[in-house]
Amino acid sequence: MSSAPRYLAPKRVRSSVPSPTPVAQALRAHEGLNQLSARLEASRRRLRVIGPALPGNLLASIQPGPIDEEGWSLLVANAAVAAKLRHLLPRLEALLAQAGLAGRIRVKLAQK
Repeated sequence: MSSAPRYLAPKRVRSSVPSPTPVAQALRAHEGLNQLSARLEASRRRLRVIGPALPGNLLASIQPGPIDEEGWSLLVANAAVAAKLRHLLPRLEALLAQAGLAGRIRVKLAQK
């Protein structure tokens, strides 16, 4: 048996806060964010292409950077990683060209 009297209608609680929109749906809905999402994925794809050619733990010190009209940037943790990576640039650019992702690679120190 219910403790509320039968003559009272059940309370309905209306939420004044709208349901949250999933991030992926918000990215698809906004043109600018959609383009940004596509560029981020293109940058990650390029890193996946060159990743197997990087020696040792070098990949752990590299982040994919922005892609623009001039090429693609790799963000590195320190100057030593940048120097090693610059020696590998011809090979890495050749790998990208083989994958149909031709373009110049720039190496930049990541800001902390």
